[in-house]
Amino acid sequence: MTAEMQTTIPLAAEPRQEHHNESYQALVWRRLKRSWTGMLGLVLVGLLIFMAVFADFLSPVDPKATGVAFAPPQAISFSDKDGNVVLSPRSYPLSEGTELDPITFQPIIGPDYDNPQILGFFVKGAPYRLFGLIPAERHFFGAVDGSPVHLLGTDKFGRDVLSRILVGSRISLMIALIVVSIVTVVGTTVGMASGYFGGRFDVWTQRFVELVLAFPQLPLYLALTSLIPVTAPTNVFLAFVIIVMSALGWAQMSREVRGKTLALARIDYVRAAIAVGASDRRIIFQHILPNVMSHVIVAVTLSIPQVVLLESFLGFLGFAVKPPLISWGLMLQDTSTYSVIGSYPWILSPVAFVLVTVFAFNALGDGFAGPRRRVAER
Repeated sequence: MTAEMQTTIPLAAEPRQEHHNESYQALVWRRLKRSWTGMLGLVLVGLLIFMAVFADFLSPVDPKATGVAFAPPQAISFSDKDGNVVLSPRSYPLSEGTELDPITFQPIIGPDYDNPQILGFFVKGAPYRLFGLIPAERHFFGAVDGSPVHLLGTDKFGRDVLSRILVGSRISLMIALIVVSIVTVVGTTVGMASGYFGGRFDVWTQRFVELVLAFPQLPLYLALTSLIPVTAPTNVFLAFVIIVMSALGWAQMSREVRGKTLALARIDYVRAAIAVGASDRRIIFQHILPNVMSHVIVAVTLSIPQVVLLESFLGFLGFAVKPPLISWGLMLQDTSTYSVIGSYPWILSPVAFVLVTVFAFNALGDGFAGPRRRVAER
């Protein structure tokens, strides 16, 4: 009996596994990895940010240089004018012919097969300043001889559409990120303070929030932005638009955070912290804020595409960004007539980038919220 006990006890004793507490960032990353749409959105968001930061390097042409108006996109070809296959990619520049279009009576623009443009990577082109500081002239791709290549055509002034889209992404994404940052900070602070302290402070705060939410936003945007004179500097106009968007956008975030705070204030560990005499600052920042952040992160990823769409719409109406700045909404002003869209459909290219941006941030937000929702349903 004793021998059996001596042989079985070592077999029954197993080393205990140690469980380490995961950080908040590790929990968020583990949640995001479970969603393939969230990972796709993360990749697309990373590419969009990379595109905005290195827009000058990625642009094949100077976005302000003019040329042939409404030139159609140039195709990349691997054959010469005789149809023989070549290894070096090339594009044939567009030139005006001697014949006229029977409908528009404009010279017919066609490829010039006698002067091909050899394409390559890291070619020399229009000079620019990387990060606004470092002078450079290398571009990611373009013609080896430095001649302009219009892969998405040109606009009514002969400016390259692709280069303007890449450079315009800076303004569109910058407006969205700044507005959402201000909205998040103000909305989260007001919402947590209102929900935690309650009482008369909560009542008066919510009445003010309801007043802000009651304003019809679109007419108010147009009315406020029209107050700035046309001759005002572009940076002043841009700052005013950001302030207006932020002033009208924080109320909804505040209402959502307040609801989460009211629910968290009744949880046992928050009541225990109050009972042991913890300060309000410690309770808010140590117990309530970490649990509210999951909702705030999802709200941020869903708010950014809304601001991008709003900027595009206001830019289309001429109330967001003024030249010489470039944004996706400002570029869409060229699509104001159906005749232009029907004759030159490539000027709708900024719409594709707006749709990709909206999808990327929405997919990223779904990746943050989706796994948590499925775990809660189980």
